[in-house]
Amino acid sequence: MSALLKIALFIDGISRRLGWLASIAVLLAALISAGNAFVRYLLDISSNGWLEIQWYLFAGIVMLGAPMVLKLNEHVRVDLIYGKLRRNGPVYVDLFGLIFFLLPVMALLAYLSFPLLVKMYSTHEMSNNAGGLVRWPAMMLLPLGFGLMVLQGLSEIIKRIAYLQGIYQMDTHYEKPVQ
Repeated sequence: MSALLKIALFIDGISRRLGWLASIAVLLAALISAGNAFVRYLLDISSNGWLEIQWYLFAGIVMLGAPMVLKLNEHVRVDLIYGKLRRNGPVYVDLFGLIFFLLPVMALLAYLSFPLLVKMYSTHEMSNNAGGLVRWPAMMLLPLGFGLMVLQGLSEIIKRIAYLQGIYQMDTHYEKPVQ
C-alpha cells in the first residue's frame, strides 16, 4: 500500500502543478478580455483570434483545474445524506462515487473525445470565423482533462482506502456550503 500511496501523492503533485497553470490561465483570460474590450471600443479594432483564445483558456481552466478541485475535496456533491454521515460514512460514500461514477464516466469521456481530437488534428480543422484559430489545441484539453480526472480519482481512492486502514491521515470534515 505504501507504493500506491506514493503514486497517489505523485498524482496529487501533478494536479497541484496543473491547478497552478489553470490559475495562471484565469489571469491571462481576464487580461485578454480586458485588452479585447479596450481595443474594440476605444480603437475600433477587433480580432476573432483573440476572442477565441479566451475560450481556449477557459477550456484549460476547467479541464486542467478540475483534478485539483477533486484533490481539494471541493467538488460538487449532493449532500442530502452526505452531510449527516459520521465517522467513516463520508469516506465510504466517496469511495462508492469515485469507483462507480467518476472513474467510468471520465474514462468514457476520454475514450470518446480522443478520436475527435485525432480527426481535428489530421484534418487541420480551423474555426469558421475570419482570423479564427486552429481547433485541435482546445480539443486536446478534453481527453487530457478527462484522463487527468481518472488519475486524480485513482489517487483519491488510494488515499481513502489508506485512511480506512489507518495508514494515511486526511481531513474527513465536511462543511455544507452556504446557499
